Amino acid sequence: MSFRGPHLLGIRDLSRGDIEEILDSAGTFRAVLDRDIKKVPTLRGKTIVNLFFEPSTRTRTSFELAGKRLSADVVNFSLSTSSVVKGETLIDTARTIEAMPAEILVIRHPCSGAAELLARSVSACVINAGDGMHEHPTQALLDLYTIREALGRVEGLRVAIVGDVLHSRVARSDILAFKTMGASVVVCGPPTLLPPGLAEWGVDVTFRIEEALKEADVVIALRMQMERQNAGFVPSLNEYAVLYGLTRERLDAAGGRMVVMHPGPINRGVEIAPDVADSRASLILNQVANGMAVRMAVLYLVAGGASA
Repeated sequence: MSFRGPHLLGIRDLSRGDIEEILDSAGTFRAVLDRDIKKVPTLRGKTIVNLFFEPSTRTRTSFELAGKRLSADVVNFSLSTSSVVKGETLIDTARTIEAMPAEILVIRHPCSGAAELLARSVSACVINAGDGMHEHPTQALLDLYTIREALGRVEGLRVAIVGDVLHSRVARSDILAFKTMGASVVVCGPPTLLPPGLAEWGVDVTFRIEEALKEADVVIALRMQMERQNAGFVPSLNEYAVLYGLTRERLDAAGGRMVVMHPGPINRGVEIAPDVADSRASLILNQVANGMAVRMAVLYLVAGGASA
C-alpha cells in the first residue's frame, strides 16, 4: 500500500492504508508547524493554484498556507476577476492555468463531480476542496486526525453527525472516512434534511438528538446552510435550535463525556450553543489548526511523496 496521487478526489477512493499514510504524514508536518521556522523545502519549484468557485475562508486559507509552508509558489484564483465571467469554461480555465505551468490544482466548485471532470481533463494533480453536495475529503481527513490526536484512536468509537446531512459534502466524506477506519456512525436531523436511503450507507438513523448523543464519543454538528432556508426544509432556525441544537444540557444528559466538532463556519445559537463551542470539550479550533498539517500531507503525497 502507498498513496501517491496523482489526485485526491474523494474518500471513497482511499483504502484504510491510504488514510493511515496521510494521517501519519500529517503528524510529521504537524511537528513542523510547532517549530520556530515553520517551513520546509519539500515542494520548492512547484506551483499550486487554488481554483475556488465558491466563498471559503478556512479551506482556501489552509491550502494557501500549507503550500507556502512547503515552499511552493501559491496562486489564488479569483472568480470575479477571471475570464470565467466572460464565458470561459472550467476546463479551458484549468488548461490555461496548467500551461503556465502549474503542477497542482486545488478546486472548490458548486457542482458535484467538478473535481473528477477536471482530473480527466488535465495532467496536473487535482485535489478536491469540496464539490457541490458530493465530497470534501480533506475535511474528513482532518476530522480523523483531530479525533485520533484527542482520543488516541478512531476504531471502535461512536460518532454522531447532527444536522443538514442532505446538503452536506462534509457528512458524506465523514461517514465514508469513519466507517473505513472502524468507527460506527449515527446520523440525526429533521426528516427533511436527511437523504432518502440513508440507512443503506451503513449508519444508524434517528430523528431525536437525545438518541444520537447516547453512547457517542464524538458529536459533529453540521452547519445549517442559511442560503438554503428559503426552500422551507425547516419551519425556522429557532425551531431547529430548540429541537437539534447542541446545548450544554443535552451533552450533560448524555453523560458529558463526548468531544464536540464542527466543520465551520459556526452559526452560534443555531446548531451549537456558544458555551458548547467554547468549552473544553470543543475540538473546533483543533480542527482548524490540524487542517493545515493534513493539507500539507495531501499536497506532499499527491506530488509524489519522497520524489516531490
